[in-house]
Amino acid sequence: MRKHTIRIVGGDYRRTQIPVIDAPGLRPTSDRVRETVFNWLQHIWSGDFSQRSCLDLFAGTGALGFEAASRGAQFVQLVEQSPVAAKNLKTLRDKLQATQVRIHVGDAMHVLQRSQMRYDLVFVDPPFGAHWLDKVWPHLNQVLVNNGLIYVESEAAINLPEQFELLRSGKTAHAHFLLAQFAATQEKVNNANNDT
Repeated sequence: MRKHTIRIVGGDYRRTQIPVIDAPGLRPTSDRVRETVFNWLQHIWSGDFSQRSCLDLFAGTGALGFEAASRGAQFVQLVEQSPVAAKNLKTLRDKLQATQVRIHVGDAMHVLQRSQMRYDLVFVDPPFGAHWLDKVWPHLNQVLVNNGLIYVESEAAINLPEQFELLRSGKTAHAHFLLAQFAATQEKVNNANNDT
């Protein structure tokens, strides 16, 4: 049987094949959706990723994070709980000599709660059906720079907390996805924290 792969769609690593392992919850963002999302980012950031730091909370195949690295992101942190998937991430990073990519084997919530770093972009593409977004929302403001961006993908329509401003959105047969900006006033942040 032919091994399932996806590919990096743009940048320095364009056309690089990424193997997709058979693992519970692993569902990589399609090439077409990634191309759309990174076209949005190209427009918003005027094509310059060079000073940007990115966090991919549920890395899986690493497609989103490696796509950002391919386009010149200064720093990319991949978080993946599965040791097998994380091993594949390390193999791909080494193959690409992508020294700007760091890989953390562990729980996304632990990273959110403990991270001392703030990011320009956070990818939130968790396994479907596990209500991850409800758990993640209250902690995103702790890891985002002012006016930082989030990419979210979900099996259902996404209800953004009030501290985020919707920039772009799309839908496929199986997923809803959007790009939003952290546009919180301190009052909104306080309200969000009080609601949790």
